[in-house]
Amino acid sequence: MNHAGEGVIKFHLTHVDTPALSGEETVALRGWFPIFRQTGLLGQEPGRYEGYAWGNLSLRSKAGFIITCTQTSARQRLGPEHFSLVTGFNTKTNSLQSKGPCKPSSEAMSHGAIYQALPQVTAVFHAHSPDIWRQAEKLGLAVTDSAVEYGTPEMADCIATLLQSRKFSGELIFAMGGHEDGVIACADSADRAASLLLRTLASAYQLSMNPALRS
Repeated sequence: MNHAGEGVIKFHLTHVDTPALSGEETVALRGWFPIFRQTGLLGQEPGRYEGYAWGNLSLRSKAGFIITCTQTSARQRLGPEHFSLVTGFNTKTNSLQSKGPCKPSSEAMSHGAIYQALPQVTAVFHAHSPDIWRQAEKLGLAVTDSAVEYGTPEMADCIATLLQSRKFSGELIFAMGGHEDGVIACADSADRAASLLLRTLASAYQLSMNPALRS
């Protein structure tokens, strides 16, 4: 799969440099980050995705949503200074507004589409897992159109359409067909989204180890 442009912001961004968000506002995401980093759901390796870091986490806020800044998944831990606040976005004009000490993740538009489509969702976790992605069908996961690239208005629209076809009962996970190894878990709490992602990873490992389950 072609990774040209991986990690690059593809929307029109209007970003205002402001001081970091408070530690209290970002603590839930900072708490889960090293766990996902240790399991490889977030990270950076020279031989993967042209060396770009992968994965991003976000949390709904009163002013929009808080999201990890671009290329921060290469770090071992995050501080409040590694988050951006998205205050507005428009998939039709492919534009997004944010503020903070650094620019938001290139997947911010996809996160926004989920928050817009599902008012109950308070956390969105985007990870990369070859184990989950390659076995999405056997795991019973929905998959977005493989022709649609990440970080584009088309991906945001694709996600919105997918969400409309799935019943949301507090948590949901799906694979991104056009974004190699990409999976997104969303839920009505950060802990529930994290638990869903880790449970699905465990199920994928079990499928890989058990020939009977793969058949």
